[in-house]
Amino acid sequence: MLGKTAGGLFWMFRYLERAENTARMIDAGLRISLTRSSAAESEWTSILQSTGLHGSYTAMHGAPDGPKIIDFLLRDPNNPGSIMAGIEAARENARVVRTALTREVWEAVNECYMVLKRVLAEPVADRDLPRVLQVVRQRSAFVRGASHGTMVRNDMYNFARIGTFFERADNTARILDQKYYILLPSVRLVGSPSDNVQWETILRATSTTRAYQTLHGGDIDPRVIAHFLILDGRLPRSLAFCYGKIGENLGYIAKEYGASKPCDALAEAICSKFRAHDMNAIFDYGLHEFIGDFLRDSTALGRQIEIDYRFSE
Repeated sequence: MLGKTAGGLFWMFRYLERAENTARMIDAGLRISLTRSSAAESEWTSILQSTGLHGSYTAMHGAPDGPKIIDFLLRDPNNPGSIMAGIEAARENARVVRTALTREVWEAVNECYMVLKRVLAEPVADRDLPRVLQVVRQRSAFVRGASHGTMVRNDMYNFARIGTFFERADNTARILDQKYYILLPSVRLVGSPSDNVQWETILRATSTTRAYQTLHGGDIDPRVIAHFLILDGRLPRSLAFCYGKIGENLGYIAKEYGASKPCDALAEAICSKFRAHDMNAIFDYGLHEFIGDFLRDSTALGRQIEIDYRFSE
Protein backbone atom coordinates (compact mmCIF):
# COMPACT_ATOMS: atom_id res chain seq x y z
CA MET A 1 0.00 0.00 0.00
CA LEU A 2 1.21 3.51 -0.77
CA GLY A 3 2.02 5.54 2.33
CA LYS A 4 -0.41 8.26 1.26
CA THR A 5 -3.26 5.73 1.18
CA ALA A 6 -2.31 4.31 4.59
CA GLY A 7 -2.16 7.81 6.05
CA GLY A 8 -5.46 8.80 4.47
CA LEU A 9 -7.27 5.82 5.99
CA PHE A 10 -5.62 6.34 9.38
CA TRP A 11 -6.61 10.02 9.53
CA MET A 12 -10.04 9.56 7.97
CA PHE A 13 -11.10 7.30 10.82
CA ARG A 14 -9.32 9.41 13.43
CA TYR A 15 -11.30 12.48 12.35
CA LEU A 16 -14.58 10.56 12.41
CA GLU A 17 -13.87 9.23 15.88
CA ARG A 18 -12.81 12.69 17.08
CA ALA A 19 -16.04 14.27 15.85
CA GLU A 20 -18.10 11.60 17.60
CA ASN A 21 -16.12 11.99 20.82
CA THR A 22 -16.58 15.75 20.78
CA ALA A 23 -20.33 15.24 20.40
CA ARG A 24 -20.31 12.99 23.47
CA MET A 25 -18.46 15.59 25.51
CA ILE A 26 -20.86 18.36 24.46
CA ASP A 27 -23.74 16.14 25.52
CA ALA A 28 -22.15 15.55 28.92
CA GLY A 29 -21.52 19.29 29.32
CA LEU A 30 -25.08 20.09 28.35
CA ARG A 31 -26.49 17.75 30.99
CA ILE A 32 -24.27 19.28 33.67
CA SER A 33 -25.32 22.80 32.66
CA LEU A 34 -29.00 21.86 32.85
CA THR A 35 -28.84 20.01 36.16
CA ARG A 36 -26.12 21.93 38.01
CA SER A 37 -25.96 25.45 36.60
CA SER A 38 -23.41 26.52 39.22
CA ALA A 39 -20.91 24.03 37.74
CA ALA A 40 -21.65 24.84 34.09
CA GLU A 41 -18.78 27.26 33.51
CA SER A 42 -16.12 24.94 34.93
CA GLU A 43 -17.59 22.02 32.97
CA TRP A 44 -17.42 23.86 29.64
CA THR A 45 -13.87 24.99 30.44
CA SER A 46 -12.96 21.38 31.23
CA ILE A 47 -14.33 20.25 27.86
CA LEU A 48 -12.28 22.88 26.02
CA GLN A 49 -9.18 21.73 27.88
CA SER A 50 -9.90 18.06 27.16
CA THR A 51 -10.19 18.79 23.44
CA GLY A 52 -7.05 20.94 23.47
CA LEU A 53 -9.04 23.96 22.27
CA HIS A 54 -9.09 26.16 25.36
CA GLY A 55 -6.40 28.52 24.08
CA SER A 56 -8.00 28.87 20.66
CA TYR A 57 -11.42 29.58 22.12
CA THR A 58 -10.10 32.13 24.62
CA ALA A 59 -8.15 33.96 21.92
CA MET A 60 -11.28 34.29 19.76
CA HIS A 61 -14.09 34.59 22.29
CA GLY A 62 -12.66 35.45 25.70
CA ALA A 63 -14.37 34.21 28.84
CA PRO A 64 -16.19 30.85 28.81
CA ASP A 65 -19.80 31.08 27.69
CA GLY A 66 -21.90 27.95 27.19
CA PRO A 67 -23.69 28.85 23.94
CA LYS A 68 -20.52 30.25 22.40
CA ILE A 69 -18.53 27.17 23.37
CA ILE A 70 -21.17 24.86 21.91
CA ASP A 71 -21.17 26.73 18.60
CA PHE A 72 -17.35 26.83 18.64
CA LEU A 73 -17.15 23.06 19.09
CA LEU A 74 -19.93 22.28 16.64
CA ARG A 75 -19.43 24.49 13.62
CA ASP A 76 -17.16 27.52 14.02
CA PRO A 77 -15.38 27.91 10.63
CA ASN A 78 -12.39 29.40 12.45
CA ASN A 79 -12.00 26.31 14.63
CA PRO A 80 -10.17 23.44 12.88
CA GLY A 81 -11.09 21.23 15.83
CA SER A 82 -14.85 21.63 15.43
CA ILE A 83 -17.11 18.69 14.63
CA MET A 84 -17.89 20.11 11.19
CA ALA A 85 -14.19 20.60 10.44
CA GLY A 86 -13.50 17.02 11.51
CA ILE A 87 -16.21 15.63 9.25
CA GLU A 88 -14.94 17.74 6.34
CA ALA A 89 -11.40 16.45 6.94
CA ALA A 90 -12.65 12.85 7.12
CA ARG A 91 -14.50 13.25 3.81
CA GLU A 92 -11.46 14.83 2.14
CA ASN A 93 -9.27 11.93 3.28
CA ALA A 94 -11.95 9.51 2.06
CA ARG A 95 -11.94 11.22 -1.32
CA VAL A 96 -8.16 10.88 -1.57
CA VAL A 97 -8.30 7.15 -0.75
CA ARG A 98 -11.57 6.52 -2.60
CA THR A 99 -10.25 3.43 -4.42
CA ALA A 100 -9.33 1.82 -1.08
CA LEU A 101 -12.90 2.11 0.20
CA THR A 102 -15.98 0.10 -0.65
CA ARG A 103 -18.90 1.93 -2.21
CA GLU A 104 -20.87 1.57 1.03
CA VAL A 105 -18.14 3.21 3.12
CA TRP A 106 -17.71 6.11 0.71
CA GLU A 107 -21.47 6.70 0.56
CA ALA A 108 -21.72 6.62 4.36
CA VAL A 109 -18.92 9.20 4.69
CA ASN A 110 -20.35 11.41 1.98
CA GLU A 111 -23.86 11.27 3.45
CA CYS A 112 -22.43 12.03 6.90
CA TYR A 113 -20.82 15.17 5.48
CA MET A 114 -23.91 16.29 3.57
CA VAL A 115 -26.31 15.74 6.48
CA LEU A 116 -24.12 17.56 8.99
CA LYS A 117 -23.38 20.39 6.58
CA ARG A 118 -27.12 20.94 6.40
CA VAL A 119 -27.94 20.66 10.11
CA LEU A 120 -24.91 22.78 11.11
CA ALA A 121 -25.44 25.48 8.50
CA GLU A 122 -26.90 27.74 11.20
CA PRO A 123 -26.38 27.98 14.98
CA VAL A 124 -28.15 25.11 16.71
CA ALA A 125 -31.05 26.07 18.98
CA ASP A 126 -30.96 24.69 22.52
CA ARG A 127 -34.01 22.52 21.94
CA ASP A 128 -32.40 20.96 18.85
CA LEU A 129 -28.97 20.30 20.32
CA PRO A 130 -29.63 16.76 21.69
CA ARG A 131 -31.02 15.71 18.31
CA VAL A 132 -28.04 17.18 16.41
CA LEU A 133 -25.54 15.47 18.72
CA GLN A 134 -27.39 12.20 18.17
CA VAL A 135 -27.12 12.70 14.41
CA VAL A 136 -23.34 13.14 14.73
CA ARG A 137 -23.03 9.91 16.71
CA GLN A 138 -25.33 7.97 14.39
CA ARG A 139 -23.64 9.10 11.18
CA SER A 140 -20.23 8.19 12.55
CA ALA A 141 -21.59 4.79 13.56
CA PHE A 142 -22.97 4.26 10.04
CA VAL A 143 -19.47 4.71 8.57
CA ARG A 144 -17.96 2.38 11.14
CA GLY A 145 -20.66 -0.20 10.48
CA ALA A 146 -20.19 0.02 6.70
CA SER A 147 -16.44 -0.48 7.04
CA HIS A 148 -16.87 -3.41 9.42
CA GLY A 149 -19.42 -5.07 7.18
CA THR A 150 -17.93 -4.53 3.73
CA MET A 151 -14.15 -4.00 3.83
CA VAL A 152 -11.72 -6.84 3.20
CA ARG A 153 -9.54 -7.59 6.24
CA ASN A 154 -6.28 -6.42 4.70
CA ASP A 155 -3.82 -3.61 5.38
CA MET A 156 -6.37 -0.98 4.33
CA TYR A 157 -8.87 -2.18 6.92
CA ASN A 158 -6.15 -2.44 9.56
CA PHE A 159 -4.98 1.16 9.11
CA ALA A 160 -8.60 2.32 9.39
CA ARG A 161 -9.00 0.40 12.65
CA ILE A 162 -5.71 1.69 14.03
CA GLY A 163 -6.86 5.26 13.41
CA THR A 164 -10.16 4.62 15.20
CA PHE A 165 -8.65 3.05 18.30
CA PHE A 166 -5.73 5.49 18.43
CA GLU A 167 -8.14 8.45 18.59
CA ARG A 168 -10.51 6.68 20.99
CA ALA A 169 -7.75 5.88 23.46
CA ASP A 170 -6.45 9.44 23.29
CA ASN A 171 -9.95 10.78 24.03
CA THR A 172 -10.54 8.47 26.99
CA ALA A 173 -7.15 9.33 28.47
CA ARG A 174 -7.63 13.09 28.13
CA ILE A 175 -11.11 13.04 29.65
CA LEU A 176 -9.98 10.90 32.56
CA ASP A 177 -6.86 13.01 33.15
CA GLN A 178 -8.64 16.35 32.89
CA LYS A 179 -11.49 15.34 35.17
CA TYR A 180 -9.23 13.71 37.73
CA TYR A 181 -6.88 16.70 37.73
CA ILE A 182 -9.81 19.05 38.43
CA LEU A 183 -11.53 16.65 40.79
CA LEU A 184 -8.82 15.99 43.27
CA PRO A 185 -6.84 19.11 44.17
CA SER A 186 -7.71 18.01 47.68
CA VAL A 187 -8.47 14.58 49.09
CA ARG A 188 -11.39 16.20 50.92
CA LEU A 189 -13.40 15.98 47.70
CA VAL A 190 -13.16 12.20 47.41
CA GLY A 191 -16.59 10.68 47.91
CA SER A 192 -18.36 14.05 48.09
CA PRO A 193 -21.47 14.77 46.02
CA SER A 194 -19.39 17.00 43.73
CA ASP A 195 -16.86 14.23 43.29
CA ASN A 196 -19.54 11.65 42.44
CA VAL A 197 -21.19 13.93 39.89
CA GLN A 198 -17.87 14.46 38.14
CA TRP A 199 -17.14 10.74 37.99
CA GLU A 200 -20.62 10.20 36.56
CA THR A 201 -19.77 12.85 33.96
CA ILE A 202 -16.64 10.90 33.00
CA LEU A 203 -18.80 7.84 32.34
CA ARG A 204 -21.31 9.85 30.34
CA ALA A 205 -18.63 11.61 28.26
CA THR A 206 -17.17 8.24 27.31
CA SER A 207 -20.61 6.62 26.76
CA THR A 208 -19.86 3.94 29.34
CA THR A 209 -22.55 4.61 31.96
CA ARG A 210 -24.76 1.65 31.08
CA ALA A 211 -21.81 -0.71 30.74
CA TYR A 212 -20.48 0.37 34.14
CA GLN A 213 -23.87 -0.08 35.78
CA THR A 214 -24.26 -3.52 34.22
CA LEU A 215 -20.89 -4.73 35.46
CA HIS A 216 -20.51 -2.80 38.72
CA GLY A 217 -23.95 -1.68 39.83
CA GLY A 218 -24.91 1.90 40.63
CA ASP A 219 -22.25 2.71 43.23
CA ILE A 220 -19.80 5.41 42.18
CA ASP A 221 -16.32 4.25 43.11
CA PRO A 222 -13.45 6.32 41.64
CA ARG A 223 -11.00 3.44 41.78
CA VAL A 224 -13.42 1.07 40.05
CA ILE A 225 -14.25 3.64 37.36
CA ALA A 226 -10.57 4.33 36.74
CA HIS A 227 -9.92 0.58 36.44
CA PHE A 228 -12.90 0.26 34.10
CA LEU A 229 -11.62 2.99 31.74
CA ILE A 230 -7.95 2.04 31.87
CA LEU A 231 -7.54 -1.70 32.39
CA ASP A 232 -10.84 -3.47 31.65
CA GLY A 233 -10.28 -5.42 28.43
CA ARG A 234 -14.04 -5.89 27.95
CA LEU A 235 -14.78 -2.20 27.45
CA PRO A 236 -14.34 -0.95 23.85
CA ARG A 237 -13.29 2.49 25.10
CA SER A 238 -10.78 1.45 27.74
CA LEU A 239 -7.11 2.16 27.13
CA ALA A 240 -6.22 -1.53 27.46
CA PHE A 241 -8.87 -2.58 24.93
CA CYS A 242 -7.94 0.12 22.40
CA TYR A 243 -4.24 -0.66 22.56
CA GLY A 244 -4.89 -4.36 22.42
CA LYS A 245 -6.63 -3.74 19.09
CA ILE A 246 -3.90 -1.41 17.87
CA GLY A 247 -1.33 -4.10 18.64
CA GLU A 248 -3.41 -6.73 16.85
CA ASN A 249 -3.89 -4.63 13.73
CA LEU A 250 -0.22 -3.67 13.57
CA GLY A 251 0.57 -7.37 13.93
CA TYR A 252 -1.71 -8.23 11.01
CA ILE A 253 0.03 -5.60 8.86
CA ALA A 254 3.47 -6.89 9.84
CA LYS A 255 2.40 -10.44 8.95
CA GLU A 256 0.97 -9.31 5.61
CA TYR A 257 4.15 -7.40 4.74
CA GLY A 258 6.40 -10.08 6.15
CA ALA A 259 8.38 -7.62 8.25
CA SER A 260 8.13 -6.04 11.69
CA LYS A 261 8.55 -2.28 12.15
CA PRO A 262 9.79 -0.19 15.09
CA CYS A 263 6.19 0.89 15.77
CA ASP A 264 5.31 -2.73 16.58
CA ALA A 265 7.75 -2.75 19.48
CA LEU A 266 6.46 0.59 20.76
CA ALA A 267 2.86 -0.65 20.68
CA GLU A 268 3.82 -3.82 22.53
CA ALA A 269 5.64 -1.76 25.18
CA ILE A 270 2.47 0.27 25.81
CA CYS A 271 0.30 -2.87 25.94
CA SER A 272 2.69 -4.48 28.40
CA LYS A 273 2.19 -1.61 30.84
CA PHE A 274 -1.52 -2.35 30.99
CA ARG A 275 -0.82 -6.04 31.60
CA ALA A 276 1.77 -5.30 34.28
CA HIS A 277 -0.19 -2.75 36.34
CA ASP A 278 -3.19 -2.90 38.62
CA MET A 279 -5.07 0.12 39.93
CA ASN A 280 -3.30 0.05 43.29
CA ALA A 281 0.03 0.46 41.52
CA ILE A 282 -1.35 3.17 39.22
CA PHE A 283 -2.85 5.18 42.09
CA ASP A 284 0.37 4.78 44.10
CA TYR A 285 2.34 6.08 41.13
CA GLY A 286 -0.24 8.79 40.45
CA LEU A 287 -3.12 8.59 38.00
CA HIS A 288 -2.23 11.95 36.47
CA GLU A 289 1.37 10.84 36.02
CA PHE A 290 0.36 7.48 34.55
CA ILE A 291 -1.96 9.12 32.02
CA GLY A 292 0.72 11.68 31.18
CA ASP A 293 3.19 8.89 30.47
CA PHE A 294 0.59 7.12 28.33
CA LEU A 295 -0.16 10.23 26.26
CA ARG A 296 3.54 10.82 25.62
CA ASP A 297 4.04 7.17 24.61
CA SER A 298 0.95 7.28 22.41
CA THR A 299 2.12 10.44 20.64
CA ALA A 300 5.50 8.82 20.02
CA LEU A 301 3.79 5.72 18.60
CA GLY A 302 1.68 7.83 16.24
CA ARG A 303 4.77 9.55 14.90
CA GLN A 304 6.56 6.24 14.50
CA ILE A 305 3.66 4.72 12.56
CA GLU A 306 3.75 7.70 10.19
CA ILE A 307 7.51 7.23 9.72
CA ASP A 308 7.41 3.45 9.33
CA TYR A 309 4.62 3.50 6.77
CA ARG A 310 5.59 6.76 5.10
CA PHE A 311 2.29 8.56 5.45
CA SER A 312 3.71 11.69 3.81
CA GLU A 313 4.43 9.92 0.51
